[in-house]
Amino acid sequence: MSDMSTGFSIFIISWTFILVGLMGIGGYFMFRKFLKSMPKKDGKSDLDWQDLYIDKTRSLWTDEGLTLLNELVDPVPQLFRDVARRSIAAKIGQIALEEKATSITTDLIVKGYIVATPKRDHKWLIAHLKTKQIDYKPYEKYLNAEG
Repeated sequence: MSDMSTGFSIFIISWTFILVGLMGIGGYFMFRKFLKSMPKKDGKSDLDWQDLYIDKTRSLWTDEGLTLLNELVDPVPQLFRDVARRSIAAKIGQIALEEKATSITTDLIVKGYIVATPKRDHKWLIAHLKTKQIDYKPYEKYLNAEG
């Protein structure tokens, strides 16, 4: 009888730690989303700016550009892919507006992807550009930039 209650106690304690851990992880991501929705000094949140850049540059996207963007976000887990696509598209849109571009080119997509993604994703980008036979040498200054 004592063995069964000891095993059950260990199970309950283990399950408690698992649940607290999972709730902590979920809370962390919810808090990050909350911080992105908080207005900055200019009165707009990061999410507002993302939406603005996407809306202003929606007409500049070509089918080839959208295909390349979808290929670039393909390694992202399905659960996070839409969020990643929106944040990368917003960064690409921001760069396009700053450069007064008339269409979203491969050049803008690659620059925006590099700026919008963490450095650990850049190895995959280089490999993908090589398979697509796109020269990545012009982007090395962005790839090696800190921050």
